[in-house]
Amino acid sequence: MKALGIAATGMLAQQTNVDVIANNIANANTTGFKSGRAAFQDLIYQSVHSEGALTSTEGTARPVGMNVGLGVQSVGVVRLNTQGGLSQTENELDMAIEGKGFFVINRPDGTQAYTRAGSFQVSSEGQIVTLDGYEIDPGITIPDNSTKIEINSEGVVMAYVDSDPEPVELGQMTMAIFLNEAGMKPIGNNMLEETTASGEPTLTTPGEAGVGIIRQGYLENSNVNIIQQITDLISAQRAYEMNSKAIETADQMLSTANEIK
Repeated sequence: MKALGIAATGMLAQQTNVDVIANNIANANTTGFKSGRAAFQDLIYQSVHSEGALTSTEGTARPVGMNVGLGVQSVGVVRLNTQGGLSQTENELDMAIEGKGFFVINRPDGTQAYTRAGSFQVSSEGQIVTLDGYEIDPGITIPDNSTKIEINSEGVVMAYVDSDPEPVELGQMTMAIFLNEAGMKPIGNNMLEETTASGEPTLTTPGEAGVGIIRQGYLENSNVNIIQQITDLISAQRAYEMNSKAIETADQMLSTANEIK
């Protein structure tokens, strides 16, 4: 009887499912977070009788086969890169991307990471940085005597200096897009890395064809749908319980068989 092993794979799969759902719920209020969905595949099948096998010398054949599956396995977590809602903050360095694209971040080790979380601040040197102090790319420095910062939808950063009525252009924000966004690797701190699956980034400016625009004074909310996550959690719990019940039933059947004299 293979039911014990088959049901055990189902329990392991649902444990992974619950882990993913719990992470989604935990990040329901994380800026720019994209929810994930656990993906599963059935395992190999043991073929007892093949489809189309002859059943008589007269040429009759089996219309269906007898293939017994050996369970399920987790194959990945698919990140759902749908747009999150925008929340107005009135902070002049908060930026939300409306559409496709990622902010480019320079890390201390010289590598780059990518994020949708646009809650930026000014460092002690006047540079625009993330909440971890990582500089955006390309680097933009805010003058000490700035009175107001403006960032248009195309990512042009301007500052009003002292009493000058005309703004000074400080720099141009760039964004990265990927052929396969779901193939990027999450590394925590609201950041992602490129991988061979995601392909290399294409650097572009906001507002170009196929690229999102920047909304100053807004932040992108998590795209987690709490109601859907609770529904999925209940479904995963029920599936786990049913697999547990299958193990219990198989064990009882084996005990009954062992008691036969």
